[in-house]
Amino acid sequence: MDPFKGITAVVTGASKGLGEAYALELARRGADLVLVARSAAALDRVAAAARRYGVAVDVIPADLADPDGPASLVAALAARGHRVDLLLNNAGAGSVGPFFGRPFEQALDSVRLNVIGLMALTGLVGRDMLDRGAGGIVNVASTAAFQPMPYQASYAATKAFVLSFTEALAEETRGTGVRVMVAHPGATATGFFDGTTAVMDPRVTDSPESVAARTLDDFARGRTASYPGRALARVSTWPARFLPRRTTTRLVAALNRKLGFHDVRDLDAA
Repeated sequence: MDPFKGITAVVTGASKGLGEAYALELARRGADLVLVARSAAALDRVAAAARRYGVAVDVIPADLADPDGPASLVAALAARGHRVDLLLNNAGAGSVGPFFGRPFEQALDSVRLNVIGLMALTGLVGRDMLDRGAGGIVNVASTAAFQPMPYQASYAATKAFVLSFTEALAEETRGTGVRVMVAHPGATATGFFDGTTAVMDPRVTDSPESVAARTLDDFARGRTASYPGRALARVSTWPARFLPRRTTTRLVAALNRKLGFHDVRDLDAA
């Protein structure tokens, strides 16, 4: 039996990129959707595409980086009569470049969204799931979670939180009827670096559609961790498990310098 058919799934960051791919893949598998992001117009576009699969789709614009954002979203879900069967915490942001050379607000926003917003929404929705003894939560982390990343320092740190937090919750909820999984995509063609001079190498970049499908396949198999990218992405997490952290950090710094991340500029200032 398809575990997604007929459920109600909430997808955050659903207006573009990987969030859009998750929404459309869930719709293709028969899930009704609640799409969440800041841009109502972009959400309406994704919703129209998802409805072609014959599923119900609701749109709730919300800023989950705002301190009141997660609670306001949960209140809106209740007001509209939605019972959340699957929460897919995909919304995320990050800064690329030297920490001291980039706008501090970018790094702070990534902490507000990737850490505080994700934790708050997980807590609010997850409590109801535990009361019912049923539900699922997928938190999207990254292969960046496994090691410090010079020139992506704050982003990798937020994803390290998501990794640790979600693995702990997966164990706490074991046997309760609520399943929790963390997903670790590698480089994905989502426009993450749009607006800057940084670019992704297309030779090692996965498509959002393939990442979304593999993530949901892994959740359906009952896994608590998903590595939905190409095999190289998972292999890239291994050095941090065996090498000294200082060595790993220097290797990542060298790689990111080779990619030009040490000299990133905004395009409107380039």
